[in-house]
Amino acid sequence: MFDVLIIGGGASGMSCALVLGSAKDHECARAKKIGLIAHQKTSHLQNALFNNVLGVTPGTTGASILESGKGQLHSLYPHVQQIDTEKATEILKTEHGFLVKTNKTEYSAKLVVVAVGYTNLFTIKGLDSYIEPHPRAKTEKHRIWLKNTDHKIDEGLYVAGTLAGWRSQFAIACGSGAQVATDILTLWNNGEHVKIHDKVVV
Repeated sequence: MFDVLIIGGGASGMSCALVLGSAKDHECARAKKIGLIAHQKTSHLQNALFNNVLGVTPGTTGASILESGKGQLHSLYPHVQQIDTEKATEILKTEHGFLVKTNKTEYSAKLVVVAVGYTNLFTIKGLDSYIEPHPRAKTEKHRIWLKNTDHKIDEGLYVAGTLAGWRSQFAIACGSGAQVATDILTLWNNGEHVKIHDKVVV
């Protein structure tokens, strides 16, 4: 049973995992089991080139960020379980949270974050009732979002990134994932706001 299972290894999913992972020493997150279904093959980062993102060296490719992000998560926060070779196919509500089925197996989770792309090729069953046309994309692109309020679709079910209704910009997607992570940390902390920052010691 995962305390939280993140679906999607792109900008928003990876950012969510990194922020949650970085809270490992906070009392509210110390014993939590965090998982990431890090499917990246369909991420729009695969063909992205970054020249306009603060802190990212101009000319950096999205493909390299995807690869280095997985390494960063593994080296800094190895307690976050990365599931690399599976793709989520269905999400079912259960008595104790959710059952997430993949193309290979299934997982139980108390909380689920859906952080995959916003194309109309969306294939995760169980979420059909939340799918609507994307409010910030051109109609002819046929983009979708999962209807939500402040990233929350339903009790225990969150969405991040472009699928949450945000525009397709790397920094926005990363921020969306970080927002969901801090909302979950706040939930774990009995409603008291939590944010995790590392600081330079002088």
